[in-house]
Amino acid sequence: MVESTQPISIDDIARHYDQLDHFYREIWGEHVHHGVWETGKETPEQAVRRLVDLVLERAQLRPGMQVLDVGCGYGATSRIVAQEHGAQVLGLTVSPAQVRYAESVTNPPGNPRYLIEDWMHNQRESGSYDAVISIECLEHMHDKDRFFAEAFRVLKPGGRLAVSAWLSGEELRPWEHRFLVEPVCREGRLPALGTASEYARKMQNAGFEEVSVLDLSEQVVRTWPICAWRMLVGLVRKPGYLRFLLDPKNDNRIFALTMFRIWLAYRRGAMKYGIFGGMKKT
Repeated sequence: MVESTQPISIDDIARHYDQLDHFYREIWGEHVHHGVWETGKETPEQAVRRLVDLVLERAQLRPGMQVLDVGCGYGATSRIVAQEHGAQVLGLTVSPAQVRYAESVTNPPGNPRYLIEDWMHNQRESGSYDAVISIECLEHMHDKDRFFAEAFRVLKPGGRLAVSAWLSGEELRPWEHRFLVEPVCREGRLPALGTASEYARKMQNAGFEEVSVLDLSEQVVRTWPICAWRMLVGLVRKPGYLRFLLDPKNDNRIFALTMFRIWLAYRRGAMKYGIFGGMKKT
């Protein structure tokens, strides 16, 4: 487990997404997560959607299910689950800006629903959901064991968990830890990054069975040169980008440069990416 050398609070994470709200939506779109390039010919939009589909396949959704989306962001995946799979969806995030946007584009309103809620202190009832999904939220959790324990608690017997996550490489060189992965944690407001084997073990310890891991590291890396190029174009074409990056009040501006560090970390194998699935049998 690679931990940030700087303490990171829930308020820090919420402020990160609120400050970078417009940048994330302009550079990444409303999904705000990696894409998966299987042939290399996919558009960024197709690649992003492919990642969603791979996660949802592991949730085995059916119409009428109660689905919880932990770290729902702008609600794009939640809306796919509601509209295309006929499920009742609740999305959780700690960012007020994300909830405002999600509610503004959800039509008709009411499904999905969105709440500002910290998963580490969530108010969900035990045994109340058929599926829990989470796309690129686990890295923001301080207590990874509790993340999985809470997912197990709120699931009904037979319910499934499907998670995609940023990962640390299994065996880092000291310089990769110091100059690549730890700074990514600190600058991206990620308390820690675990490895694929650590997360699989934590799922099993929480009680999940049929635990699976899909390594997509090679297929997602193209996300970062695309994001970096879009950032550079924005700096040239949109004065607001440069003003934001030069304003010392914006303490999350460093993440614009962190994108290049993440790209290098993937190329070195210091960072990985995976999708995890598991079932609560009892």
